[in-house]
Amino acid sequence: MKREDRRVQVLVAALALIVVATTAYVLIGRDEQAPAARQAEIAARGRQVMPFDLERTTHRFAKSATGGVQTVTSDDPADAEQVTLIREHLTVEAAGFGRGDYGDPASIHGGEMPGLRELERGHSRIDIRYAELPAGARISYTTSDASLVAALHAWFDAQVTDHGQHAEHG
Repeated sequence: MKREDRRVQVLVAALALIVVATTAYVLIGRDEQAPAARQAEIAARGRQVMPFDLERTTHRFAKSATGGVQTVTSDDPADAEQVTLIREHLTVEAAGFGRGDYGDPASIHGGEMPGLRELERGHSRIDIRYAELPAGARISYTTSDASLVAALHAWFDAQVTDHGQHAEHG
């Protein structure tokens, strides 16, 4: 092979690598923007359902072998307004979930939210308990049904992903 032909092949290979790298960069950038756009959409919908300020509160979702615990607390425990709003909201949510009414999460996250339909159908097999905390409140979910534990865990994961900086695994 002539020296010029080899140079052309090297140049073509280098250009191909640049194209692949640029494409990967663009696609990765889009993947990072998609969750950010979804999180902004979720925050906007959440403001319509949740009376407390997402910027001044934190959601925690702690999984357990028998379900898990959802906690919402004010970032400032002395913020009595946020604490009251959290407690009022979680009281209503716990009562609804106990009846199989997951309409609020569906309106925020969409009807195809992971775990949602299973929780609605299996609500009578989940023990749902509300409790106040010094800076907010929590809802505990307990079940012996492995499929419902999996649904709760999927539901928790979806919430953490959708709420972004406003939620975390606890």
